[in-house]
Formats: sequence, structure tokens, C-alpha cells
Amino acid sequence: MKNAFLASLMLLQMASCNGHVGQLNLSGEWTVRLDSADAGISESWSGKLYENKIMLPGTTDAAKLGTKCTLQPELTKPQLLHLTRAYSYIGPAWYSKEIQVPSDWDGKDYILHLERVLWDTQVWIDGQKVEGHEESLTTPHEYNLTPYLKSGCKHLITVRVDNRKRYDISVKELAHAYTEDTQVKWNGILGDMYIEAVDKIRIDNVQIYPDATSGKVRAVVALANTLDKAEELSLTVDVKGKSDGKKYVSDKKNVTVKPGMSEIEVEYSLGEDAPLWNEFNPYLYTAKVEVKGKKINSGKTETFGMRHLVNEGNKLMLNGNPMFLRGTLECCIFPLTGNPPTDEESWRKLYSSAREYGMNHLRFHSWCPPEAAFNVADEMGFYIQIELPVWSVTLGKDRPTIDFLRAEAKRISKEYGNHPSFCFWALGNELQYDFNVMGNMLKEMKEADSRHLYTTTSFTFEKGHGVWPEPNDDFFVTQWTKKGWVRGQGVFNNQLPSFNKDFRKAIKDMNVPLVTHEVGQYSVYPDINEISKYTGTLIPLNFMAVKADLEKKGLINKAHDYLMASGKLASILYKEEIERALKTPGNSGFQLLDLHDFPGQGTALVGLLNAFWESKGIITGEEFREFCSPIVPLLRFPKAVYTNNETFTADMELCNYGAEELNNKELSWKVTSEDKVIGEGSVPAEKLIIGHNGGIGKIELPLGKIEKASQLEVCVSLEGTEYRNRWNIWVYPSDITPEWGDVKYTRNYAEAVKLLQNGDKVLFNPDWRTLQGIEGKFVPVFWSPVHFPNQASTMGVLCNPEHPALDDFPTEMHTDWQWWDLNINSTTLVVDSLQGGKPVVEMVDNFVNNRRLASLYEGSVGKGKLMLATFDLEKSLDKRPVAKQMLCSILDYMNSAEFNPSQMTGLEKIKNVFGTANNKKQSASGIY
Repeated sequence: MKNAFLASLMLLQMASCNGHVGQLNLSGEWTVRLDSADAGISESWSGKLYENKIMLPGTTDAAKLGTKCTLQPELTKPQLLHLTRAYSYIGPAWYSKEIQVPSDWDGKDYILHLERVLWDTQVWIDGQKVEGHEESLTTPHEYNLTPYLKSGCKHLITVRVDNRKRYDISVKELAHAYTEDTQVKWNGILGDMYIEAVDKIRIDNVQIYPDATSGKVRAVVALANTLDKAEELSLTVDVKGKSDGKKYVSDKKNVTVKPGMSEIEVEYSLGEDAPLWNEFNPYLYTAKVEVKGKKINSGKTETFGMRHLVNEGNKLMLNGNPMFLRGTLECCIFPLTGNPPTDEESWRKLYSSAREYGMNHLRFHSWCPPEAAFNVADEMGFYIQIELPVWSVTLGKDRPTIDFLRAEAKRISKEYGNHPSFCFWALGNELQYDFNVMGNMLKEMKEADSRHLYTTTSFTFEKGHGVWPEPNDDFFVTQWTKKGWVRGQGVFNNQLPSFNKDFRKAIKDMNVPLVTHEVGQYSVYPDINEISKYTGTLIPLNFMAVKADLEKKGLINKAHDYLMASGKLASILYKEEIERALKTPGNSGFQLLDLHDFPGQGTALVGLLNAFWESKGIITGEEFREFCSPIVPLLRFPKAVYTNNETFTADMELCNYGAEELNNKELSWKVTSEDKVIGEGSVPAEKLIIGHNGGIGKIELPLGKIEKASQLEVCVSLEGTEYRNRWNIWVYPSDITPEWGDVKYTRNYAEAVKLLQNGDKVLFNPDWRTLQGIEGKFVPVFWSPVHFPNQASTMGVLCNPEHPALDDFPTEMHTDWQWWDLNINSTTLVVDSLQGGKPVVEMVDNFVNNRRLASLYEGSVGKGKLMLATFDLEKSLDKRPVAKQMLCSILDYMNSAEFNPSQMTGLEKIKNVFGTANNKKQSASGIY
């Protein structure tokens, strides 16, 4: 197993061994021949150079080899399924290169190292087949070339890479280790490529098992001896602080190394005060282990951290303190290359973006990243969950697949197990079928490597499972339990907005820590400006098709508004999701799906960041961290909408998952309206323990002084710190009465037409329950309208807050919680047939259809003036202050001189959508 500073360590080894140990770098120009017919399996293909050139590390996609894409941007499959490969190739490919073995390598063993390959490799030297083959999707492929190479000689090395599917690891090939939806099924070799000359007796790997409670470390040193006799050698261990160089251990002992593979265990103490690793202090150590003899000098340097990660009942505990995972997913989404990076700088950019938005945790969904991802996570203090490369609904049915996954688990443990960031391990994503087989696999993994916490699967839909932990689970990842939902996505559309909810009932009596599965999945409209960013191997035909459709329909000027309106709604929902999790004692965290876009599975643009981990301009990291940070002030209050004869009451809480307890603090609160202070105060917080702190204090604010409809902001801050959080509430006059003036109201189409012909002002408010249109919803499209086409397809309100019809209905340009009642009690109208006039309140359509949608539309029809409203402005207005306020605002506008809409035609073309119900005629005065 190599560490982050492989190159420098190898230079160190070369110097220490007077040039006897080194590497032959294989990166650079190779020749390649594609073999789609699998004709070259015979050795006749292995002893030659080929006609095409390719740079390795690299892929055939990057070299523009394979089948060139001829698809055009269209709103159809396959363009909308995912980003499209410019050049696609699946099958065997033969890579060949001449090499010169250094003359001073005589007497060494030669190990070929290929860092990451998809999927199977075989190797030839000068046309002679090297014994064995490698098939790992997650760890380096290595071959012993000693019998085939001679020092000082030229050789021809040939690597056959076959990226065809080998095992049944995936439902619909969606597992991110092998898929076209995020990373592609690339062919090539990534990362480090070299032949290493090693001594006949060498350290094969070092596994480090820290015990943070005692300050001791156990190292298991695996030794390989290819001689036919045992050797007496000295083994030295030196441990230092990686950043500060502080010396902790310097130990030496004599050992006997027998032929073949053997292990030596050594234990040493760093002291009880040795710094521990966590997100606030990611302190790292380097352990340099060497064996030396007369002609032997072999060493490995490993990086590790001291941490104590356990579960105590339903709590995750790190170094004696409760921890809370603020996580998102990484699904192998790298839109420039279609494959994961192996350099640290790329991963540093990724983790920095996640940290900017308050994250401390990444779940690698159905795949395991390369070494560089662990190295940077170690340095930055990120908690990683990895998964075996599997997302299957038949796991356990096929024995070869199980054998492959068992072997893959051992390889992952050996290659990445030392990393302190490697905290959590799941078998895979949403696994189904044979839980006995899965349970046995998990038991084996736990017994083999105790450095991580384990769970059987990241959720499952398997009947009889997924609602409570499996017997061997150390933690439990789910979206619901047998007692209820643990994410808001399942309830936001069906329950009145309230902000005093949590998931305590759902996790009551849970015996292991619970982490919420794939929170969010709120679709955001595509960012058309993103198209120019795709300068690599993938073509955004999905984005291009949306842009072309908007241009064709004359809506391209709406694209940015669609993005912002849908994105703001998603951010509001993500906020409430996260806060409900934080308000739940016993909940140990969440895993968003997703902070950034998922370009596959039907173009699931669910992120507030794009697929490049860059902001879309929807919400800044600073704003997001207000509710997603180590320390978050919280409020519990019953609703979003009030009348001014009520009192706003709220309970203040605070989640402290910071580095330490907080003492002698204050929580202050302030309620403002358009920068005017409505009320303020503070309460003492003498002790804020690590974890959830409830019952800190109350806010009680009578709203009688608010005379007009207002949007208020409630802000709670932790005095003397940067931590604050904010919420919007809405207050309407309780005694407001609709002033009808000369506006005529009807729910009947025929009557509306007649009134318009008479030159009247008409508020046409058809019964939304009989309208033919799109179901009114508060939440936007779930995940993707392509992947899940049979769902209500709107993506939130879009309006102009400055429109005079909304003068007395305070709103921003997007949906917020006050829109819930109007959206739920509505049917969204498709207004493509209407020409002229203007929508006052639009609904953003999904990007597959791009229809013009509206809930409030104005226009002059003949001699009359029309306001068409498709949300309910009639029923139970005494109990629906939002609808009543909207009606009053509309009427004030319609009775003013400003109500002079442009001519509109086409109303007759959609008369059938208004239903056949002959609504009872009601006069304006008779509505109440």
C-alpha cells in the first residue's frame, strides 16, 4: 500500500539503498489496438507495437478512440439518460510499449503496478504471458515480472485491458464502480504506472491498528521472502508527526524472515497525550518501517491517525464525544473525464467545496475512490464511508459475484485500511435478496479489520428489512424505520408547514446510530450556462437539448429564472431537512443526495452545486453553513403563517458538534421586517454540551403592531461567534376584507366569457379539482422527470415580486413556505395556447417538457379584462389566511388603474381544460 508521498518516499528509498531500489515510470506514450471482436486473445497480439498512439495514464475516450458519437441534442433517450461519451469503447484493448530495464537492477524482483483499471488485465513480456490476471475495480493491479525481465535489457510490455462486465454487481448497471451514468465504462489505465525493483526480501505492506484510548499502536508488517532460505534482519520503526516532525517512536529489533509470506507484529506507545485525529484537528503520523540486512534494505512509510471511533447505543462517538455526520454523496461524478482523478489536487478542490458548504462527511455510493481521495480526506479531517462496488437486488444469488466481492473487501482493507478518514464501510447501496449471505460477509469483514464501523447496506427496499438494523450493523442507514419517516421528503407535500418537527418517534428504541439515507433529491432546472464547461470527453447533449428546446419555444430568456426559482425552493427544503435531523436527539447524521448534481439516471440535477462542485449561484456556502455547521442555532415553532392577532412563539435550541463544550454564552434573537426591528432579546446559555441542546429559551412576540402583510425574518445568533441561523415567517392582517369593487367573480368558463364580452373585469377562478392540468404540488420534481416520469412535474413558483398584483402579498420570486396552501389547493394550467397577456404567477415546468405553466394569468379579452387564477381563492378563506391575502391583493390590483393587461387570445382553445362541472353561480357578495 502506497501513501500520499509515494514519489518522495521512493526517492528516499533509492538514496538509502545507494541506488539499488527504484522505479521505472511507465507513463507516457504507448501504442494501442482495439479488439472489439476479441480476436487478439491469442499471444500473436502480444509481441508487437500497434498502429494507434495513446498517452497513459489515460483512456481511449481521451485519445478519441472507439465509436464516435453521432447523436444530436434532443429531448429523448438516450440523450437525457446521462452525459454522452464523445468516443465510446467497450471491449479488450491492447497497450504496448518498449522499456529499458536499468542495468543496476540485477538481483532484484520486479513488480508491475497499475493503479486503477476497469476491469480485467493480463500482461505479456516479449510475447510471453505473465502468470495470472487482475480484476479489482478499486485497488491497484500488480504483477510479479521477475521471471520475464532482465536487467540492462530492452523488453516489450503488453497490457490487455478488458472493460467488459465480469460480475453481476449492479441493477441496470447503475453501481457507480461500473456504469455509464456517472463515470463511464472507460478503457485505459489511470494513476501511477511503474515497475518497481525490490529486494528479494521486502516489506509487502504495513497495517497499523491504533488504540487511541491507551496511546498504543500495533503494526502488522507483512514480509515477502523470495529466497529459498530464512534471513536474520533488523526491523526498525520510526514514528513522527507528519506536519510537525515530532518524534514519537524509534525502535529496532532483530527478526527472522522465513521464505514465502510472513507477518511480524510490533506494538509501541505514542503516549497517553498523543494528539488524536478528527475534523477539527486532523493530526497525522508517519510510521517508517524498514528491514535491513547485508544485501537487504526495504522500507514502507505509512500515514495514520489516532482516533477512537465507536458506537455507544444510538450515538456515534469519536474520541469520547458524540459526532454528527453532515454528509453528501460522491457517485464517481467527474464530467470532464468520465473517470475518477488520482491526483490529490483534484480531490482537494472537491473536499474544499464540500467543506465550504459545511460538510464533514462523504459517502462513496457503490464504489471506493483512489488513494488520493483518502490522503486528502486524512489531511482535511473528512469522515468517509466507502462501499463495495455493488448495487444489486439479487445479491447472494450468484456465487462468483460474492467471491469477487469478498476478495475485493480484502484488497480494500489492505490498500486503504490505514487511513483515519476511512471511518465507515457498507457492503453496498440498497442491496436486496439474501441477507444471510450479506450478514456473513459483513461478519467476516468486521473480524478481519476492526478499524471501521460497518453496516450491511445503505438502505434497502427488501421486504422484512430496511426498517430496523441488521444483527451485525454498527450503524444503520435508512430513509424510514418501522415507526416512520426519518427524512422530510416523504412528508413535506402532505403536511402543513411546521418547524417543530423531528424524527424522535421514528428512531425511538433504535439500538445503533442512525444516519439518514439520501436526503433531498429535489430537482433543479438545468443551468444552460454550464454547457461551455464541458471541454473534456463527455458531451452535455442533455443540457444542449434543453437549450435548443427553449430557443425553439422562445423561452431561452427564462432559463436563468427557471434555475433560480427551482434552486431556491430546493435550498429551502434542504434547510428544513437538515434542521429536522439536527433537532432529533439520537440521530447521528444525514447523507444528502446531493449537494452537487448527479448527471446520470435521467439527468438528476438535484444539486445546489453543479457536477463540477461549483456554485450555481443559488445559495452561498456562508448561507448554507448557517444551518449546516458544527454549531447550529435552531428554532422550534409551529407554523410559517400568522395573522396579526396572534403571538409568534418559538423555542430556542442549539446543536453543538464542535470541538468542545461551550460555557457562559448567550443566544440572542431578533425579528425584523425590511430592516425594521420588530422585536429582540437574548437568553443565557451557561453550558452547551457536545450534542443537542434543547430548551434553552423562548421567544414570545405579539404581532399586533404589524398592520400590513409582511414577511419577517427571525434570526438567532450565538453571541461572540459566527454562528447564526434565520427563518422567514409571514404575518397578515386578521381583519382584512376583500374589496370587490367592479370585479366580477366566477368559477364557470361560459360565464367568464360572457362577462368578458360585456367588457367586465373578471376574476375567473375555476374549481381546481375539475381542471385538466398538472397536479398542484409544493415540492418540486423528485430526482428526475426522466427516471421517474409518472409524477407531478412542476419545479416551483416563478413570479415577479414587483408585480402590482402582488403588492399586498409579500413574496420573493420563488416558492417559500407561505405558498404551500396555494400550491396544494391548485391545478397548474398549461398556457402554451395563450398568446399575449402575461403570467403573474408561473410554475417552472420540468426540463423534458418546457411548457408555459401558470397559476395566475392576466390579459385583456375582447372588451373585458381577465385575471385567471387556478389556485383556490374561494373555500374556507377564514381558515386560509394566505389564500385570503392573495385574493385581496389581486382585487386591489384589478380595481386600480394599473390593471390594464395586454390583449390575449387563445382562451377558447383551452376551454375544455376547465371541466364540465356546471359550478353554481355566485355573486361577489355571496362568496363569504
